Amino acid sequence: MVGDTLLIALYAAVGAAAAGLTGAAALRLLRDRSVALSLAVVAAVTVAAMLAGTMLVSWAMLLSEHDLWVVTMVCLMAAVASFAVALLLGRRVVRGSRALAEATRALGDDGSFVPPTTALTAELAQLSRQLASTSARLAASREREQALEASRRELVAWISHDLRTPLAGLQAMTEALEDGMVDDPHVYHSRIRTEVGRMSAMVSDLFELSRIQAGVLALAPTRMSVYDLVGDAIAGTDALAREHGVRLVGAGVEQVPVEVDGREMSRVLVNLLVNAIRRTPADGTVAISARREADRVVLAVTDGCGGIAPEDLPRVFDTGWRGTHARTPPAGAGLGLAIVRGIVEAHQGHAAVSNVPGGCRFEVHLPAAV
Repeated sequence: MVGDTLLIALYAAVGAAAAGLTGAAALRLLRDRSVALSLAVVAAVTVAAMLAGTMLVSWAMLLSEHDLWVVTMVCLMAAVASFAVALLLGRRVVRGSRALAEATRALGDDGSFVPPTTALTAELAQLSRQLASTSARLAASREREQALEASRRELVAWISHDLRTPLAGLQAMTEALEDGMVDDPHVYHSRIRTEVGRMSAMVSDLFELSRIQAGVLALAPTRMSVYDLVGDAIAGTDALAREHGVRLVGAGVEQVPVEVDGREMSRVLVNLLVNAIRRTPADGTVAISARREADRVVLAVTDGCGGIAPEDLPRVFDTGWRGTHARTPPAGAGLGLAIVRGIVEAHQGHAAVSNVPGGCRFEVHLPAAV
């Protein structure tokens, strides 16, 4: 009994193996054809394996012609059913594939992707969702690129204007010095030094901003107290504040530790303070504070500029933004706040601005040191 069972299994395996190898060869030859044809081959292999095994077993068991005919008819009916199911499934897969290909073609043409309404298999539906997600990311990337390009064009226009004026002045002063038409050359020398210093600072800002936007800003974070950072920033801008008649005060500066690059973060605070001092009227006050909130450290600079128009608040940290009242020197090229945002984000923080009574408040949120 066991021997007969093993013999039957052997004959069935031989028939199935022959059909399987034939089907594998057919699938390899048809690998570039429609999936519907591949499904038909799979159905044919299934029926052929069953039929071949049955025929071999029947021959080995010496079945009568009638019994063999009955078995053959059963296999043929199974083949018809298998081919019908394979055809229906193949048509569904092909229809979904074509619909997905049509939707994907639109993604290549205009960058948008609308998922097809045709019912899709689970794999095609997942691919459709991935394409929709990719389309959304591409759209967001295009919008950022367009905004950045517009900002760059605006920045180039503003910098060209800011450079043209001092260069024209420098040329006029050097020509006057060469022609000996100046009674006191020291005055012109002082003006030339001032203009050259301003243009050097602008070039330095451009270089810093280019490093930030290229993602190559190298940070060397160390543990330090924000109290020391604020103290250094106040000391570095105190002379400018006295020149403008502005009171510069530290209001509620807590001694909380942070892990930051001291040089870059000092630049952030100095940029914020210089921006606040230049836009605060004489006899006004610029206050800087530092406090800990949960797992964040918040540094804030509050000025008396009178506030920023609500429609301009989202653009304050954009490259080249200077506001409607800041088109001429010493307002600069509108790079300071863009640099602030870039350095802060490089430290895994974020910068924000809001209006307060009489002015505005710039905040820098940094992760607190553990």
